[in-house]
Amino acid sequence: MPDLYSAHYNPDVLSCLANLSNDEVFTPPQIANAMLDLLPQELFRDPSTKFLDPAAKTGVFLREIAKRLIVGLADQIPDLQERLDHIFHEQIYGIAMTEITSLLSRRSLYCSKYPNGRYSVTPFDSVQGNVRFKNIRHRWKNGRCVFCGASESQYQRDDGLETHAYEFIHTIHPEEIWNMKFDVIIGNPPYQLNTGTTSAQAIPLYQLFVQQAKKLNPRYLSMIIQSRWFAGGMKQLEDFRNEMRKDKRLRVLVDYANAKECFPQNSIGGGVCYFLWDRDHPGICKVTNINGGSTNEMERYLDEFSVIVRYNDAVEIVRKTSKEESIDNYVSPISPFGLSTKIRGVKQKDEGHPVRLFSSEGISYLSKEEVTKGQKYYGKYKVLVSQTGAEHAGEPGKDGKYRVLTSSMQVLAPSDVCTHSYLVLGPLDTVEEAANLLGYLKTKFVRFLLLQAMTSIHLTKATFCFVPSQDFTKAWSDADLYAKYGLADEEIAFIESTIKPME
Repeated sequence: MPDLYSAHYNPDVLSCLANLSNDEVFTPPQIANAMLDLLPQELFRDPSTKFLDPAAKTGVFLREIAKRLIVGLADQIPDLQERLDHIFHEQIYGIAMTEITSLLSRRSLYCSKYPNGRYSVTPFDSVQGNVRFKNIRHRWKNGRCVFCGASESQYQRDDGLETHAYEFIHTIHPEEIWNMKFDVIIGNPPYQLNTGTTSAQAIPLYQLFVQQAKKLNPRYLSMIIQSRWFAGGMKQLEDFRNEMRKDKRLRVLVDYANAKECFPQNSIGGGVCYFLWDRDHPGICKVTNINGGSTNEMERYLDEFSVIVRYNDAVEIVRKTSKEESIDNYVSPISPFGLSTKIRGVKQKDEGHPVRLFSSEGISYLSKEEVTKGQKYYGKYKVLVSQTGAEHAGEPGKDGKYRVLTSSMQVLAPSDVCTHSYLVLGPLDTVEEAANLLGYLKTKFVRFLLLQAMTSIHLTKATFCFVPSQDFTKAWSDADLYAKYGLADEEIAFIESTIKPME
């Protein structure tokens, strides 16, 4: 029997499409199939299995499911047209993100954007078939959508305009959308939504799709999402991380530290991952790292630490170092002195402006009265660290290595302060202690441990959770630290192969 879809797609257009926007990323067919490979393949030989993609964009998941069912049901339903009718009408369902993606998805699945048209491979009475789209409205309360947090000022739009109020997550009763039980829920949900604030900060959305899918209690759930939930992130991701870490039904986790290895056209800060959630078979999770084309697998419990250690080869190293008190007590909160990134002082120091201010545009001077916060650090030595990591979108260099911290780190004098662009570590009594702390931060050992808790370009107090505190009356080198924590040769080699030297 000729391949139904090969006859209609040569070359495969879905492998050529790039992203719709910064928030919605098309899934390459090979990744969709890798996710489908995680499922028990007998599902595709069962005519009663029902599949749902609640975030359909190109229809790639729906199409690849159909291809497997067409082969898997050949013995049970020998007649091809009868088989197609059964599969498309009784087994495969989708909820499209937008009106245009509904047309793309139907074209991918039914070979016609209108399944009630003459070119559809199976006849439907409706123009949507089993791939639905409804232009849902947000539900506003105090200027925000109660479901997704969208800004009313930005997303209150005229009828007919796209609202990005995705149907699957804009209801408290997702089971009523199709009024049926699904065996498999699979997809690639939108990752974030602009909040409309002055900083154009985006709020995560993907965790809402995962949580909503769990409410439907499928046998299997698989989604490809950003990896930022591993560590850090907004309050929504903190709650989601704790939920996922402790969920023993999360049986497979495949992580790409560099998202371009998964989505070649996209830079996605913190990387991406996909997972398999198995309702009826809880147990240990198999974590797979894909990095630089190599694959590393390890079975481990995800709740061993407060955040998910990204690299399998780092787990034992973190175990050795996490027994000691963390250095995070030295790390300031965001905006340690309460000075915004826009604050600039006078160019020359004088009697009325003795405070030296470090900003992204250089050094200027403030009066003491302008420093109203961070008295713990004012009057003491401290180390200046950029709040932004060294890598663009968290992606390694061409050599596959990370620098993690920028070269702007330096010791600050007691009367020095900084803007919101920086963190400070301290306070310290002497300049020698501050210099030793700076040297410690420059070691590959410390930057490697920071990398394990970083899933975005931003550093916070929480990013330092795996870095042990030291006696800073003495200097520290990588050799000292490797010896102190008893690192094996292969562990040292992994650190050295992951982290660049600091200038």
